[in-house]
This record gives sequence, C-alpha cells and structure tokens, in this order.
Amino acid sequence: MTKTALRRFPAEWEPQSMVQFTFPHADSDWGPMLDEVLPCFVACVEAVSRFEHVLVVARNRATTMALLQEIPADRLTVVACPSNDTWARDHGAITVYSDGKPLLLDFVFNGWGLKFAANKDNLITKALHTWGIFGQVPLEHGGMVLEGGALETDGTGTLLTTSECLLSPNRNPHLSAGEVEEVLKARLGIDRVLWLDNGYLAGDDTDSHIDTLARFCAVDTIAYVKCPDEEDEHYTELQLMEQALTEFRTRDGQPYRLVPLPWPTACFAADGHRLPATYANFLIINGAVLVPTYNVPEDEEALRVIGTCFPGREIIGINCRTLIEQHGSLHCISMQYYG
Repeated sequence: MTKTALRRFPAEWEPQSMVQFTFPHADSDWGPMLDEVLPCFVACVEAVSRFEHVLVVARNRATTMALLQEIPADRLTVVACPSNDTWARDHGAITVYSDGKPLLLDFVFNGWGLKFAANKDNLITKALHTWGIFGQVPLEHGGMVLEGGALETDGTGTLLTTSECLLSPNRNPHLSAGEVEEVLKARLGIDRVLWLDNGYLAGDDTDSHIDTLARFCAVDTIAYVKCPDEEDEHYTELQLMEQALTEFRTRDGQPYRLVPLPWPTACFAADGHRLPATYANFLIINGAVLVPTYNVPEDEEALRVIGTCFPGREIIGINCRTLIEQHGSLHCISMQYYG
C-alpha cells in the first residue's frame, strides 16, 4: 500500500523563497488609472526585494523591467504572460509542504464566483510552472475553485476562513460545507477549520475574503478589523465577527490573543461608492511586514498596532489608496512562495 504523504500548510511568517506580483496593464481594469497605480506596484516590489526574491508577471517584459531598473538583478524575475487583472493572491499557486518538501497547488480561479473574466489569470500558474519559474517544485491541480485570499493558517493545521466566500454558490455549488472541509483537509493538510459567518467590507468583490477581515499573526494571535462607530453600516456584522473570534480556541484550548486594528476613515470612489479600506490586508515577508495605508489619520496607529504583533520585523507602510479603487489592497496583489 502506498504511503499517504503528510501535508502542512505553512503560516505566512515562515521563511519564504519569493513573492509574486502580477502587474496592471492598459487592457486590465486599471487602464484608465494606470499611471496612478503603477507606482504602488513598484513600491511593493522595491520593498519586498530588500528581503527576498520577487517574481513579476507582466504583459510587456521590457516596459516593466524599465520600471524596476533600480532593483538588483539577483532579486528580480520578470516574466511576460497574458493576464486579465492583478490579483496574484487569488490566481497564484498555494504552497504546501508534502513530506517536508514544497508542493504547489493550482486551484481554479473563476473571477470570485464568475463576477469578472479570469480565463487568462487562471492559466498563469500552469504557464509559470511549464517555463521552469518554480524550479523543481511540483505542481498539482487543486480540484476546486478557491482563492488564496480566502485562506488563513497558523502553520500547525488550523485554517481560518469565511462561510460567505467558501460556500458561495458560484464557486463550488456541488460541495456542502462538510465536503469543502474534507477537500481542504486533503489538499492543505489542515485538520480543523474555524468558520466566520459574519463580517464584510462595503465595496469588496470577493464575498468576504478572510485576508480583509482577520489574520493570524502567531499561533495564538489574530489581528482583526473592528468598527467602533455604531452608525457605520459595518458595525453589527463586525461586532458579530468579533464575538465569534472570542469564542474560538487555540489548539491547546486557550482563547486567542485578539488584536483589534484601527478602523480607517471611510474612503469613497469618485462616483460615491465606499471603498474597502482595511489594515488587515498586510503582507508578511522575510524580516518585515508591509502594511497598506490610505492617506487617513489612522494610518500611523495601524503601523504601530501591527508592529506589536510582529516584534523584530520591520514595519513598512505602503500607500495603497489607489489600490482600493479596484476593491483590493496590498495582500491581494501578492502571493508568497516557500522552499
């Protein structure tokens, strides 16, 4: 009988090999504001390249290389590949360890439940693997529709996610909640799932991705968005989410250390709709944490609070006000790899 490989889904704070960004282009949704958003992507690549390698997927390699000419060549790989959009967190591969060795999982990306075209994005991971970008790391099909932004892990077998997203009827309508759990356990190697049934951000297209709401900072620590304004439309839902978080227990039966994040002053698009600004969308990398900021008064406090969650790591603020115009932020445009 063949021995079943032991899998483990690593926490984001574990040592990484590189981070992927998929750059915007004129035919993406960023077309009308391309000159405004590109500096944010460049700032992210420059910040990450100080600590580890960066993989950039771009429609035009030469044009993108010109934007990144200040980055050392040994810290940067730029690959030309067609794309619909820029959300690498959701179309990028998810790394697990299989018997201690990295394995890439290529789940189906269908534009957050068929909301947007994703045919090109869904092919990026397979193309990168075929071209040898991931070296000898094997690639396996994920077997279901799933985005990286929907998953938070402590690296020890616990998954934190939202029912709104994972049980969306336009993702895997043939699977019950129990069946979704079984697939996740088999593919990721997790053995328990903490489901959040409440919490959302106005303007969000993802059906409440967990990385906009609550994040593991350590095996016993969760940072989460908290709305203190009773007049705000989010207040009740986020209160219910907070209550659920207080009821969760660590693997050894203890309450989690819960760290409320500042609630940013509301940001609005030109047409008046609210944008999903959130400080939970930070990116943990080797030796640092990149934190989205929005040109609002709460930015500095957010940097301070997140710094308390990651002692010993440099805390780097990145202006992401433009990113939320397309309803995502810093963590959404990135995907880390291991091994």
